[in-house]
Amino acid sequence: MHTGPGRALTAVYGVFALSATARAGYQVIREFDVAPVAYSLSVIAAIIYIVATICLVIGNRISHRIAIGACVIEFVGVIVVGILSFTHPEDFAKPSVWSSFGSGYGFIPLILPLVGLWWLSLVGRRIRAS
Repeated sequence: MHTGPGRALTAVYGVFALSATARAGYQVIREFDVAPVAYSLSVIAAIIYIVATICLVIGNRISHRIAIGACVIEFVGVIVVGILSFTHPEDFAKPSVWSSFGSGYGFIPLILPLVGLWWLSLVGRRIRAS
């Protein structure tokens, strides 16, 4: 898991863990009452990014499975929150990390879990083969 693309993926997840945590922390401390649903979802996103990053760094069989789960939850979250941010805009007075399918982050939150799942499936084949 720690070769070329795996290192890059881990780095991107690390950046997202830091940025989502900082954003969520600021939002919750400063203006939680403005958009509690969106800001609570930002906290959830931050936790998922942290879990995925830690699992990618550890890189054993158990963390591999947890990373897959984190990526699946992340992708479902981005899709659900993306849809809800358009269908229920009143709950998203301010954007979360996953609002509008991650448009505030260049749609990377939409693409990142798919890349993560692709990489984890490749690594998973190697793990099962060994």
